[in-house]
Amino acid sequence: MSHDDPRVRRTRARLRAAVLELAAERDPESITVAEIAQLAEVNRATVYVHYRDRDDLVLDAMETAIGELTAEAVRCPYREPGPVPASLVMLFEHVGARASLYRRMLGPYGSARFCARLREALVTGLCGPFAAGSRPPGHDDVPPEIHAHHVAGALIGVITYWLQEHPPRPAGEIAAFMWSLLDSRRRDE
Repeated sequence: MSHDDPRVRRTRARLRAAVLELAAERDPESITVAEIAQLAEVNRATVYVHYRDRDDLVLDAMETAIGELTAEAVRCPYREPGPVPASLVMLFEHVGARASLYRRMLGPYGSARFCARLREALVTGLCGPFAAGSRPPGHDDVPPEIHAHHVAGALIGVITYWLQEHPPRPAGEIAAFMWSLLDSRRRDE
């Protein structure tokens, strides 16, 4: 089976769409492969032709969202002082637009594999710019990998907290709090 085959791409797209629709409605752990197959209008066996298991399918379905979130995190000008970067606001807007899905994936009954994949993508994305000197001044003695893990963990922690707020703060407000925490220069001045 070639991933370039249009039929394979269509089937995988339908499976990803089905799992995202179901995951937005309820806890990912309660979703069965049979339900995904039914919603995608394929045989249950077809799911296993394309994916190892349900979690593998969920991760694949969320990969685009993880990539978008990571891209916004990488765009943040961590070295430049100033107002909250638009990319950080966009990161929280991205999460807010998919709040029910992220809430379920990062919540107490969510997917540990999703959380690990999100953290891995953030760390990988941030290591390059941090190694190239895009870290806040005063942190040049901290290895880029440690700094990337710190920022990734902080982002995931704040996102998880924000998604549990009722009602959640506006994306711009939570981004401002996040920027305040990341921008250590404010405390040094």
